[in-house]
Amino acid sequence: MTPEQARSSDETARSRATDEARPPATVTLADVARRAGVATSTASLVFSGRGPVAPATAEKVARAASELGYAGPDPRAAQLRTGRTRVVGVSYDGTLAGAFADPYQVALLGGFSELLDAEGYGLLLLPESQGAAGLPLSSHSMDAVLFAMCGALERPDVDALAARGLPLLGTGAPLDDRVVQLTIPDRGATAEIVEHLRGLGHTRIGHVTMPLAAGARPGLVSAAEASGADYVDTRDRARGFLDGGGTPELIAAASDLTVDAGAAAASLLLDADQPPTALVCQSDLLALGAIKAAGERGLAVPDDLSVAGFDGVETPWFSGRLTTADQRPAEKGRELGRMMAALLRGEPVASGTFDVRLRPGTTTGPAASQFVAE
Repeated sequence: MTPEQARSSDETARSRATDEARPPATVTLADVARRAGVATSTASLVFSGRGPVAPATAEKVARAASELGYAGPDPRAAQLRTGRTRVVGVSYDGTLAGAFADPYQVALLGGFSELLDAEGYGLLLLPESQGAAGLPLSSHSMDAVLFAMCGALERPDVDALAARGLPLLGTGAPLDDRVVQLTIPDRGATAEIVEHLRGLGHTRIGHVTMPLAAGARPGLVSAAEASGADYVDTRDRARGFLDGGGTPELIAAASDLTVDAGAAAASLLLDADQPPTALVCQSDLLALGAIKAAGERGLAVPDDLSVAGFDGVETPWFSGRLTTADQRPAEKGRELGRMMAALLRGEPVASGTFDVRLRPGTTTGPAASQFVAE
């Protein structure tokens, strides 16, 4: 091989290596349409599924896309063109794992998503537990936000979200005129539970609350601490407990919305020098934890201890029927979905209330005579 031939061979090899390293040219929908011999608008209908296209034509477009290695339109292009993501963000307190473990949250979001599915929207779950390690709520691409599980009275990210013109819907918090609310009578419903227990002869009635605030310590708390909680639902249910005549000295805050957290908080009250004859818990999971704690101490429910919850979730693993304030979470979720769908259509939506009903069950009964105060 002559020196000239060697140089030519090296240049050819380098050129081939460069071509292999260079990323392939982006294939567009127009390229697919040309290969298939159809209009770009027809190819677009095939990929979107939003219009009638003859099966033979759709097959030609699919074959052309396969030959060119075209996977479909980049959704980011549609977002830039329309300014819409077809996604609703759902902000809630706690962890992502906790949301899936809580039957109330599952039922609420299930009902909410039923309506959003029909409107062609997906959900983006955004747990507040991400804290500083996560992205700010306002940095996510979405068309609207549901503040799903109450939470803090104030949220600094509301300003940024409202500045983007996003519809904002809450279940009691954050308290801001720019957030449309669907609330329940937390305070009145809890007072009704306490009054139900007092009617059964209970005079020492304890209270197991949800967490008072982000990072708040669990354990025994004063009536002032509970009724001044940062979380609006915790605060209002504590105030309802006191309104109804609950015992102010018998309040314990749980660390989380779990059965184990409810058992830990209830244990502090049941081990008191003068334990309660009844417990009002701020969620059904906390109430099930209280029943667990009672069983560990040899107390029968409701013969020795009455227990009531709040939410109205399905508990197929529990053999009894929990006395609770039933807020019908799936139906409430559907109502939130109807409100959100209207907001996304640009329709005016006023804040509203959702009814809660006392549902007596098998976990409450007359106060045991040996515990009744003289």
